Amino acid sequence: MDAKKVTEEEEETWRREIITSVMRIVSTRLPQTDLVSLLLVSPWLCRTLVSYPSIWLNIDLREMTNAGDRLLAALSLSRYQQVKHINLEFAQGVDDSHLKLVKSRCPDALLSLECLNLNGCQKISDKGIEAITSICPKLKVFSIYWNVRVTDAGIRHLVKDCRHIIDLNLSGCKSLTDKSMQLVADSYQDLESLNITRCVKITDDGLLQVLQKCSSLQTLNLYALSGFTDKAYKKISLLADLRFLDLCGAQNISDEGLGHIANCNKLESLNLTWCVRITDAGVITIANSCTSLEFLSLFGIVGVTDRCLETLSQICSTTLTTLDVNGCIGIKRRSREELLQMFPRLTCFKVHS
Repeated sequence: MDAKKVTEEEEETWRREIITSVMRIVSTRLPQTDLVSLLLVSPWLCRTLVSYPSIWLNIDLREMTNAGDRLLAALSLSRYQQVKHINLEFAQGVDDSHLKLVKSRCPDALLSLECLNLNGCQKISDKGIEAITSICPKLKVFSIYWNVRVTDAGIRHLVKDCRHIIDLNLSGCKSLTDKSMQLVADSYQDLESLNITRCVKITDDGLLQVLQKCSSLQTLNLYALSGFTDKAYKKISLLADLRFLDLCGAQNISDEGLGHIANCNKLESLNLTWCVRITDAGVITIANSCTSLEFLSLFGIVGVTDRCLETLSQICSTTLTTLDVNGCIGIKRRSREELLQMFPRLTCFKVHS
C-alpha cells in the first residue's frame, strides 16, 4: 500500500514538474495551431499551457478562412491580452468590419502589439486601418502589401496613432502618392526599413522627402519603379547605414547616380536587374566602395563587360555569395566552375528565371 502511495506521488511529481518543464520548452517551438490542439488534450495540460504568457504573444492566421471571426475570438481570450504579433497575411474573410469590431469589443487587447501583417488583405481599406491603428500605440512593424484600396488617408491614420514604426511595407499599394511619403518622412525619422515596390504614383519628390529625413534606413526596396531619376537616386547616398537596396527595373539610373549610391559603403545586397543605363563604370565604382557586398544582380544589363567582373573578382571575391550576370551579353559566358574560380564563395548564380 505504501509502495503504491509512493508510486502515485512520484507520478504526480513527474506530471507536475517534469512534464511541465518539458512543455514549457517544447511549446515555445510549436506552431500556434499545434498549441491550440494541445489545449484539448486534457484540462490539466490546458491550464499548464495557458499559464505560460510567453507562448501566447502571437496570433497567426496566415491563409486561414474566416480570419476576421477567428481574430475576434482569439482577442476575447485573456491569454492573448499581451499579444505582440498578428499575422493575417493572405487570410480570407477579414475586412473593415472586423477591424472596427476589434476596436469596439477589445479596445485594450492590442496595447502591446508590435507587429501587424495585413499583406494581401484586399478587403481592408482606409477605414479598417483607421480602426485598428487607433488601438496599437506600440506598433513597430506594419505591412500591407498588395492593397490597392489603401490611400494617403490610410497612411495619415497610421502616422497619427502609431508613432514608433521602424519597418513599413507598402509594396503594391498603387494608390499611394507623394503625400504618403511626406507623412512617412515627417513622422518616422527612425525608420529602418521601407518597401514601396510598385507604388507607381510616387515621384522623385516623394522619395526625396524620405531620403532627406529618414537617415536611419537600412533596407530600401524600390523594385519595379521606373519613374525615378538620378535626382532622387543621388540622394540615396544620405543613407549611411543602408545595407539592402533593390533597384530592379530602375531604367533611368545612370552611372553617375550609381556613383553616388556607392557612398553607402555598408551595402550588402544590391539588385540592379534591368538597370539598362548602367555600364562598367558604375559597377566598378560600387565594387571599389562597397567591399562588404554579398548579393549583386546585374541581370539583363547589356552595357557591362568582363572589365567590371574582373574588378568585382579582385575586390569582392571574399564576400559575394550571390551574383547574377545572366542576360549580360557583354560578359563572357562562364560555367559555374569558372565563376567559382573568380568568386569562390558563390552559392547562387541565378536570381531571376
